[in-house]
Amino acid sequence: MNTNRPVVCIVMDGIGYTTRKEGNAVLAAETPTLDMLDAKCHKFFLQAHGTAVGLPSDEDMGNSEVGHNALGAGQVFAQGAKLVSGAISSGKIFAGETWQALVGGCKNGTMHFIGLFSDGNVHSHIDHLKAMIERAKKDGVKKVRVHVLLDGRDVGETSALTYVEPFEDFLASLRDDSFDCRIASGGGRMVITMDRYEANWAMVDLGWQTHVLGKGRYFASAKEAIETYRAETSKIDQDLPPFVIAENGKPVGTIEDGDSVVFYNFRGDRAIEISKAFEGGADFNKFDRVRVPKVVYAGMLEYDGDTHIPSRYLVSPPEISNTMSEFLVKNGKSQLAVSETQKFGHVTYFWNGNRSGKFSEELEEYIEIPSDVVPFEQRPWMKCAEITDVLIEKILSGKFDFLRVNFPNGDMVGHTGSFIATKIGVEALDVCLARILKAVDKVGGVALITADHGNADEMYEIDKKTNLPKANKDGSFKAKTSHTLNPVPCWIYDAGDADYQFAEGGKYGLANVAATIVTLLGLEPPKMWHESLIK
Repeated sequence: MNTNRPVVCIVMDGIGYTTRKEGNAVLAAETPTLDMLDAKCHKFFLQAHGTAVGLPSDEDMGNSEVGHNALGAGQVFAQGAKLVSGAISSGKIFAGETWQALVGGCKNGTMHFIGLFSDGNVHSHIDHLKAMIERAKKDGVKKVRVHVLLDGRDVGETSALTYVEPFEDFLASLRDDSFDCRIASGGGRMVITMDRYEANWAMVDLGWQTHVLGKGRYFASAKEAIETYRAETSKIDQDLPPFVIAENGKPVGTIEDGDSVVFYNFRGDRAIEISKAFEGGADFNKFDRVRVPKVVYAGMLEYDGDTHIPSRYLVSPPEISNTMSEFLVKNGKSQLAVSETQKFGHVTYFWNGNRSGKFSEELEEYIEIPSDVVPFEQRPWMKCAEITDVLIEKILSGKFDFLRVNFPNGDMVGHTGSFIATKIGVEALDVCLARILKAVDKVGGVALITADHGNADEMYEIDKKTNLPKANKDGSFKAKTSHTLNPVPCWIYDAGDADYQFAEGGKYGLANVAATIVTLLGLEPPKMWHESLIK
């Protein structure tokens, strides 16, 4: 096997594998390039969820963050959900300086909780929120307000009330003469607050107006807001407009001086910008905050270890060390990372173990293609052609030993719940794959094509009892917008040198990819990594 040639790792975000045809946008799509890979290349099936990527159980779906951590590190580290659950169950989270500062900071004010409101366990978990509210009462906090970011993406697309109604009962059980707790505001996660990679600061601006200033459409309850917006707009939860809970014509939970604020998401990518808004000084210029309340602010985790955002956090993030990028730099290998804005941080920050900087300015180049700020189902091809143009240019330049790329289509379009748009997105990706592989052939290179988790492979909700798609009242299938528990494919493509000895008989996951890439580059993988898929 000739190892003196470039290796290209192509991550098809959200492209999982299942033989079920119903709702499978991958199988439904016209994909001659994927079909060619199936016919000519060795195919592995990699576990991309649960314990294989550091999550608490194998019932937990994978996500892009933990998937790219595993791909780039070659190891599995305990991830945010598991770390937070452990810190809560042990009580360690409440014994720390940050929690004590939060409690003390709102002695004469309000403790606010902002975050994704579901049990999806990808960005947050509602049980973590409930545990903190219970502890706040125990620790003498007098007033709590919750700002709910409706999910409909990591959970059912119209499941918001299945969380809101029991939560209202939970709050009612805690409420008494000495403890006032209520939902104060909310809105869909793809409309307010949870932007990432600075793709659309207007979302954060709208969230600030909603949560902090109490500006927006008033409702008596979150339930009333959700039901009203659904009737008026027919939108799913993630796309519902913002709302403010008001009483006697006034918001019940604006954020004021002397309050404390917890952003309770444990995943970092969609938590950084709102954290910057709260902690940014006079030089903050992303939008007009109107007023900046003097609060004690904390995140669930430190969302960016390099820039230390936020300055206070409740649980220490996983310490990911000995990553592939660092190893390749130490061995003098040049690297390229490229994607569009929506997934740029995944092939850089997450790939490098939650590290935002480069290991070497000389040996590494990162290229971000700006994403369109439009609903993804309206342009399901996203920026795959532009990404491909850049990647091919860099492959043919001969400057790089290792090139990695992420195509977001299967995931970002899959999250919209639109089967036809997702199918088109997969087909656009397949066209780009064909172009890339021709460039790989020209330079005598090798490509590893895989994914970080499933999504486009299961676009309908599946009934666990019948193993068939769930139906709506009108007979149509119920759309699924969340990730799947399916494995992901992994092909090793080499038109010029097919003499490989493949690993056999094991159970492999995303963490096996790093050692495989390093082996293809002619290096000996570090011993702490998961084994290579080739010998």
